[in-house]
Amino acid sequence: MSAFHSGFVSIIGRPNAGKSTLLNALVGEKVAIVTHKPQTTRNRILGVVNVKAAKGRPAGQIVLLDTPGVHKPDSQLGKRMMQEVYDALEGRDLILLIVDATQRFGGGDEFVLDLIKRTGGKVFLLLNKIDLIPKEKLLPLLEDWSKRHSFAEIIPISAHKKSGLDRLLQAVIAALPQGPRYFSRDQYTDQPERFLAAEIIREKILVAAAEEVPYASAVVIEEFREEPRLTRITATIFCEREGQKAILIGKRGEMLKRIGTSSRLEMERIFGAKVFLQLFVKVVPDWRSSRRFVEDLDWRKQLEELSVKQSREE
Repeated sequence: MSAFHSGFVSIIGRPNAGKSTLLNALVGEKVAIVTHKPQTTRNRILGVVNVKAAKGRPAGQIVLLDTPGVHKPDSQLGKRMMQEVYDALEGRDLILLIVDATQRFGGGDEFVLDLIKRTGGKVFLLLNKIDLIPKEKLLPLLEDWSKRHSFAEIIPISAHKKSGLDRLLQAVIAALPQGPRYFSRDQYTDQPERFLAAEIIREKILVAAAEEVPYASAVVIEEFREEPRLTRITATIFCEREGQKAILIGKRGEMLKRIGTSSRLEMERIFGAKVFLQLFVKVVPDWRSSRRFVEDLDWRKQLEELSVKQSREE
């Protein structure tokens, strides 16, 4: 039991199954934004869980990869999101398939199962939101899912209530091979604060705005400057139509102010510093269908370009 276990674990499932809620609950920090709206997550998001040795369990490190909801894409953005799913399934040691226990099995579930079967490897099924179903329905649900695939484990959980997560961690660590510590003990994600700031703003847009506006919105951080007593952030919110821009700004700028205030307060809590936030709104017609624009939203690419720019300035 003294051996150290570690590995990469991908969380996949349909939109709104609770993937990001599970990631945050296991990591113990806000790594991914969470809303009640489907397709909130657009990128692979990495979270690190360090597990201490306990009775019957070795110490280890779990590198979790949260992914966008599995769906059939109808735009360049959708294709990019699904590519994030495929990338997360490469080189992983374990897949966590999370499903909403309150929903009936449908075509979307069949689509996810087919993807898993083609990928191969060890899969845990997580029946999420069990706190929202009658107890007598759980056993039939377990039996039904057990017939659909040879899952290594089927574990009922409530990511929101943090129920069943100890059993999940125990099973995941046991399933992972002996390996090194990939990240230091105090690191819980590879995301830079710059990217998290953009995601926080997008989360507030998803919560505040209705209908199509949140899905037609993207956020890019133009400036992220840390000073001794203040972090200065300038961000641009992109949308596709003038009408969407008007909604995002609101009457006398009230909507934009609400988004900015709630974003700033969240950033100050997470970053542990005072934040000065400026928001601008720009229209880029039909950006979700632009391959180049969608690729430019990737924070990894943005960091590379920023690094090149800084080296030139030096």
